Amino acid sequence: MKDVQHNEIARREGKKHKWAVFISDITIPPLIAVLTFSLINYSLLNGFRFVEITFICILFAAVMPLSILMIWAKATSESDVDVPERTERNHPLLFASASYLIGTLVLVAMHAPLLTTAIMLGYSLGTLLLFFINLSWKISIHTMGIAGPTTVLAFVFGYWGLLLGLLLPPVIWSRIYLKKHTIAQAIAGAVLGFILTAITLSLLLVYAPINASL
Repeated sequence: MKDVQHNEIARREGKKHKWAVFISDITIPPLIAVLTFSLINYSLLNGFRFVEITFICILFAAVMPLSILMIWAKATSESDVDVPERTERNHPLLFASASYLIGTLVLVAMHAPLLTTAIMLGYSLGTLLLFFINLSWKISIHTMGIAGPTTVLAFVFGYWGLLLGLLLPPVIWSRIYLKKHTIAQAIAGAVLGFILTAITLSLLLVYAPINASL
């Protein structure tokens, strides 16, 4: 009887673990960035202009940062791109911040929409801040990567943009369940993502009033 109960518990925990890994894998910040920039650019651009600007966004906000993570994880013999060791995250964060910054400069040169450019710059500065925080505390990049884009999409699309925020509770659960973060680290990431994005959008409105083209 005890063996049956033990096997049932193990089976349930196995399912939970698989779900937690799945949720974490599909909500990595680069994938969320692809969704965010694609939706924002679609609302602001059309035709080939949409394609070229979105390509640049995906290249510097998703492909480059994810490639850096994969290379670094392999070089440090980490088991996944999460790079669970806090001290091993410093270099990938700096490289990712540099990628976002280069992306910002390219978008400026291409005269991309101000909102798109500001968000790319926000990614760069936010990641740089994460680097400094990571020197002493392993804050959650996953939850920050959901909260920030949710704030942006709500700004652009209103209540519909908040739909992305529905991912936040399961993401927090998955990160805690997988022992990647504590409750405080997961929540702090979400709060920081919201605050930094809100500040970015507020500054944007100062220089580009709501009735002007973003």
